Amino acid sequence: MAKGKKIVYFCQNCGNEESKWLGQCPSCKEWNTFVEEKVIATSKAAAVSANREVNIVSLSEVSADDQVRIQVGIKELDRVLGGGIVPGSLVLVGGDPGIGKSTLLLQVCQRLSKERSVLYISGEESLSQIKLRANRMGEFCENLKLLCETNLDTIRTVIENKKPELVVIDSIQTMYSEEVASAPGSVSQVRESTNVFMQLAKGLGITIFIVGHVTKEGTVAGPRVLEHMVDTVLYFEGDRHASYRILRGVKNRFGSTNEIGVFEMRQDGLAEVENPSEYMLSGKPENASGSVVACSIEGTRPMLIEIQALVCETNFGMPRRTATGTDYNRVNLLMAVLEKRIGLHLSNCDAYVNIAGGIRMNEPAIDLGIVMAIISSYKNRPLDEKMIVFGEVGLSGEVRAVSMPQQRVQEAKKLGFETCVLPAVSLEQVKEIQGIKMIGVKNISDAMNVI
Repeated sequence: MAKGKKIVYFCQNCGNEESKWLGQCPSCKEWNTFVEEKVIATSKAAAVSANREVNIVSLSEVSADDQVRIQVGIKELDRVLGGGIVPGSLVLVGGDPGIGKSTLLLQVCQRLSKERSVLYISGEESLSQIKLRANRMGEFCENLKLLCETNLDTIRTVIENKKPELVVIDSIQTMYSEEVASAPGSVSQVRESTNVFMQLAKGLGITIFIVGHVTKEGTVAGPRVLEHMVDTVLYFEGDRHASYRILRGVKNRFGSTNEIGVFEMRQDGLAEVENPSEYMLSGKPENASGSVVACSIEGTRPMLIEIQALVCETNFGMPRRTATGTDYNRVNLLMAVLEKRIGLHLSNCDAYVNIAGGIRMNEPAIDLGIVMAIISSYKNRPLDEKMIVFGEVGLSGEVRAVSMPQQRVQEAKKLGFETCVLPAVSLEQVKEIQGIKMIGVKNISDAMNVI
């Protein structure tokens, strides 16, 4: 091996470095995650002079003014970002292949290039491919500049010379630095590239969006430290075969991480879904047993979803359980509560629970909706089409309070629902709302009496 080079082993999950290969990472305890990479040994930097002045300030001297945010013009994206883009921030956007990451960021460039200088750097597509996608979206301003390059040194020079206000990197796994002796997409290259972009964003006050590939487990490919380095992590979720997409904030140093944005994929790009409740309930069956409308909260936004359940006698010795769109173990737990507390004989029945529309919800407030859907299907009794339910179910069969009941009831009334089944303890928190009847239930026995 050439002088100055050495072989080290990096954990692909957390970025831990070891001098030899290990079966289990001692840092994150994951198995078979170490990969071999060649690293150029550099000389140690000169020691920092002891006479160097260090700027130390007290906490009271630091300004606490809110950052001036840049409104993108896409309300769903601004909501997830916490009100807009913060200048000098580094944003990571991850998602499955073909989910719409590049399309969304090109639409961001289309909106912001009308007033600001924007640079779109692609390491995966040619200029003609980007132009073909842009033609479907409409007109673009001359302030949008394109660059197809993967050399990190060249990209850094261009950004320092042009000083654009917004930069899009598509994607981080294609960037490479000649100083790192490993292939593009490796742990060392991804970490070095992200570090360079972080220095450019903070030093020049440039907002940089980074596109990241995801693994089969759904996490961003590369070291876990990548998500710790950036300011904001956004995940694009949804089925490639469905028309809707959900943008979810996993990490945000400048806002809440509970907000979501809902988009619909169309021929001309991603369109905002301003009323996702109405969108999720479209096509709901009439007079069908096992169909219940529940309300879930994502951040500050109430969303109405349809929960479907199908319960039938099994033809095998072991009944089958299936859950789509919610936690499988949670469904089994709720079925055990039904069998123990109200004597519903489900041990010899197959049960299939589905959240219509392909969306995934894990909030405990949908427990009561799952319970009532299972009871409705088991007894083959359809529920009132104008009824909505929400509440958390405990192991004793009690229906517990959930957060923000007032907003949930108001959302149901806005969409024309006439009856709301909610926890009895939440009735005190909900103010008198005209036009909708509220039924408080203390346990699942009261809920079954409603059916």
